[in-house]
Amino acid sequence: METSPEPWIDALRYSHDRLQGLVGALDLDQLEQRSYASEWSIAQVLSHLGSQAEIFGLFLEAGLTGQDPPGREAFAPIWDTWNAKDAQAQAAEGLRADEVAVERFEDVDPEQKAQLRLTLFGMDLDLAGLARMRVSEHAIHTWDVAVALDPSATIAPDAVGLLIDTVGQLAARSAKPDGKQRRLQVSTTDPERHFILETGDAVSLTESDHEDGLPELRLPAEAFVRLVYGRLGPSHTPAVETDGVDLDDLRGLFPGF
Repeated sequence: METSPEPWIDALRYSHDRLQGLVGALDLDQLEQRSYASEWSIAQVLSHLGSQAEIFGLFLEAGLTGQDPPGREAFAPIWDTWNAKDAQAQAAEGLRADEVAVERFEDVDPEQKAQLRLTLFGMDLDLAGLARMRVSEHAIHTWDVAVALDPSATIAPDAVGLLIDTVGQLAARSAKPDGKQRRLQVSTTDPERHFILETGDAVSLTESDHEDGLPELRLPAEAFVRLVYGRLGPSHTPAVETDGVDLDDLRGLFPGF
């Protein structure tokens, strides 16, 4: 069953507008302060989102025209161009490029929305799948900026409501298995979900009915999304409940990106 792209495109628009509101009036010193992504300043996060806006524009155009998407060799020159900009240009131009990309997603007509297909990184994507990939990075990196300015910031609720149902795919792909055998229950609120997390030589996270008798981690969905994305540091962790689960142990499984 195909997924409607509209909720994802709406979440992308909200994330862009939120980011614009966060950084539009920042001065140079503020742009150069460290984001939550420890290797990047706020300006460099905006540079990354700007370069990725260009790249996603190429992906979208390929899907709309039935062409093959550009390969990884096309990305480096784009990244190099953005990396060479100064902080103020990274911020201003990053926001502009991002606006263009969001508008391009919004302007896809209904017939194209239904027909778009794209094979990307080994995945067969429709428009919803492509927008999901963009929201996945955009909402998280927007939080990287937001939390540097306000330590109480959270990921946007609309993005959380979508991303919580995709974290299983991310966990399997990006986790760093440590060989330790675990089987535990993860229960979230806002929205309510139940998962079984199994680890060993690989990591799997699957939706499941609640199982009694397992070690259990109970936390807000927003915090669990951040855990899987490697962004649930001790100073940014809300109240959680653990029953036979070491949260620090789980943090090591999900180093983030």
